[in-house]
Amino acid sequence: MQYLLTDVINITRAAGAAIMSYYRSSFDVTDKSPDNPVTDADLAADTLLKERLLALLPTAGWLSEETSDNPDRLHKKHVWVVDPLDGTKEFVMGIPEFSIAVALVEDGQPVLSVVFNPATNELFHAARGQGAFYNGQPARLSPRASLAGAAIDASRSEIKKGEFEPFKDLVNLKIVGSIAYKLARVSAGLCDATWSRGPKHEWDICAGSFLITESGGCVVDLNDDPIIYNKSFPKVNGIIADNSLLHAELIAALTPHGPARKEPGFTYRPLPNN
Repeated sequence: MQYLLTDVINITRAAGAAIMSYYRSSFDVTDKSPDNPVTDADLAADTLLKERLLALLPTAGWLSEETSDNPDRLHKKHVWVVDPLDGTKEFVMGIPEFSIAVALVEDGQPVLSVVFNPATNELFHAARGQGAFYNGQPARLSPRASLAGAAIDASRSEIKKGEFEPFKDLVNLKIVGSIAYKLARVSAGLCDATWSRGPKHEWDICAGSFLITESGGCVVDLNDDPIIYNKSFPKVNGIIADNSLLHAELIAALTPHGPARKEPGFTYRPLPNN
């Protein structure tokens, strides 16, 4: 696993170099759907990652934001779950809060992941049973045990939509782009927790979530259930990620508000208030 991880880190850094060749320069931007842009940098990174990661493990399946899905992945023991450029809107705006997220999933659970912000040169990585690392040093979760005043990384777009309005007097909100980057920051104690009450794709959260669990933190969906990856419908009904010490209090705070955006295909159930 360590040998494989070293290669994945090198490949992810190479994708970061490809992205940075476009950053704050000229590139084409198109909209895949409203408020969902894709750039030359997304596509260049996806091509590089797909070619090199599949060469590294040819029997693995592939699930990426920028590649048409192939249901063959559902029959694979190993699947690469990749977001070649998470935080494209921040990339387009020239805000250094984007990342590359790479995870290897085995039988529905990640066993290896790398999250890399090439603009800040921050590298987070983890392998099963070996803990998580931040810039080569063991990652440590925040020791905070009280939600009041906790440092929470929040989505720029979700704050704009008012989704964090109910919590603004309870916690200290910091706007950070890229959910993968936010999750990685939780794993290294750079913030106490993060959450999204709207649906997320597996590629958005897989790599960052594994960093947190390897650090000893907690990651669940909006029903407070563990998350399984490489599903036929590769979306999750929201995410709650924290240092474990805040989890019970965080669930109690979020429960009255439910999902910010409901989507067909998900079952939302009220959580117990305890």
